[in-house]
Amino acid sequence: MYNYGFERFYKMLEKYPKVNFLGHARRVGARGQGLRRSSGNNGLYPRGPITPGGLTEKYLADYPNMYGDLSAGSGLGALTRDPSFTPGFFTRHQDKLVYGSDCNIPRKRSKTCQGRQTIAAVRKFAPSKEIERKLLYGNAKKLFRSLRPKG
Repeated sequence: MYNYGFERFYKMLEKYPKVNFLGHARRVGARGQGLRRSSGNNGLYPRGPITPGGLTEKYLADYPNMYGDLSAGSGLGALTRDPSFTPGFFTRHQDKLVYGSDCNIPRKRSKTCQGRQTIAAVRKFAPSKEIERKLLYGNAKKLFRSLRPKG
């Protein structure tokens, strides 16, 4: 079992303000909204329109040390399940969202990698080329550059 205790995660964000946290995009909408069992996801990923007020939105907005990862089925599902929500989400959190492919597939089979679909979703829903560039490259470069040891 995993993905439990997210409601209390703010305590970690507050306790360690100099630590950057990078989380999956599973809880974009309000709590419990849209969760249902379906083949392939064991009921882990929400479905349907996004209801504002999710913890991911709150943590991204309220804590400078919280970042969002757009990888895997959770990221792709969050981006594509409500096309009317995603462009605004990108605009609001354009400096805190990071693309990740979460793929370990040899080149020959790369057409099946979700990373390709995630890139397509970012390009489709990003309100501008500037935001697209931040999400696909710029934010990761900035965030991971900050992890380099000083000196």
